Amino acid sequence: MTTTPRSPRLLLASTVLLTVAGGALLDMPQAQPPPAPAASPRASRAATSATSPSAPTASSSLAGGTDSSASPSAPTQSAPESALPPHGEGVAGDQTVQRSLETAWPPDLPAADERELRTEGRALLRADATGVGRGQWPDVFPDSNQVAPAFATARFRVQAAIARRDGSPAKAVVHLVWAGMDRGGTFTDLRVSEWHFTRTFEKGAATWTPQPRL
Repeated sequence: MTTTPRSPRLLLASTVLLTVAGGALLDMPQAQPPPAPAASPRASRAATSATSPSAPTASSSLAGGTDSSASPSAPTQSAPESALPPHGEGVAGDQTVQRSLETAWPPDLPAADERELRTEGRALLRADATGVGRGQWPDVFPDSNQVAPAFATARFRVQAAIARRDGSPAKAVVHLVWAGMDRGGTFTDLRVSEWHFTRTFEKGAATWTPQPRL
């Protein structure tokens, strides 16, 4: 069954999704406190005479229909939309997830390297989750015939992917957010996974080699 390593980067990737959504909630307007109970006419007259003799009393305000405590409160502003789509949004929300990852981790690899790593990372994730294509990476999936895939191919979908350096120019990590239905029939999106790569050279050509899961 597929397992996800609890590396600091993987935990950070999970935290980013929650942080971006939580940040939007911090911008919500604070709830207005309930209005104070109206003072009795006698208490209002006493307070008014002690502070401002020329100010109108509570009784005169009520008589004139201009009591400020009776005015309607300002309309409540609607809460801002979350930066992440809700669970079950489908393909329509994938672009928002992609932007969230790119905002959290600015690019630091050449564009050609990132395209190669994204493609490889997506294929590795599909192979790991559904079993499709594991034979292409015998070093990564040495027990592919003994380990049954944990997710179905029907509803598997990579929602977003980015590739970034992993501590040095010769190392990289691909962060992926994906959706899938497990063998029990439970569909879940916004799952987080990652694959690590090292740059190797064969016959003078550089290539990115995926590293086995620990």
